[in-house]
Amino acid sequence: MNRKLKNEELGRKDQHEFKKAKKSKVVVALNKIRSAHNVGSIFRTSDAFLVEEILLGEFSPKPPQREIMKTALGATETVDWRSVESLKDELLELKKKGYRIFSIEQAERSHSLGQFEFTDEPCVIVLGNEVEGVDQDIIDLSDSVIEIPQLGSKHSFNVSVTAGMVLWEIFRKSLD
Repeated sequence: MNRKLKNEELGRKDQHEFKKAKKSKVVVALNKIRSAHNVGSIFRTSDAFLVEEILLGEFSPKPPQREIMKTALGATETVDWRSVESLKDELLELKKKGYRIFSIEQAERSHSLGQFEFTDEPCVIVLGNEVEGVDQDIIDLSDSVIEIPQLGSKHSFNVSVTAGMVLWEIFRKSLD
């Protein structure tokens, strides 16, 4: 029989240990996300995968909004984040520093997430607005567009679910 582990048995980092831990070379950029609950969930997932930083673009909600804090469960205190006026300008600066930009979107010549080859290079994962997706001008500056295949009738996943799938895939491939 498998016994469920207690929280104290999980060996998780406290806030101080998290801040000192070596982070992944992944930045998560939120392109006009509307829902504070989605933002909080993305913070929590980013904590799980030791994301370097979250960029909150344009009007994306920012901590300490109550809905963010409720779903983030403290991750706003561990994951570094910045609110930026122009996500496009920030992405261009990161490109100059050697980051590759990957927009998660359905687009011509997109690459399937499962087939995409992530490298050890620093990268930015751009997640788009819940209705409009990633802005075209950000897709235009992206090094690649990654799409998650879907078989049902809906045209997209929830943005926080998408974040989890993409970050897991990057993490999983880094273990190989």
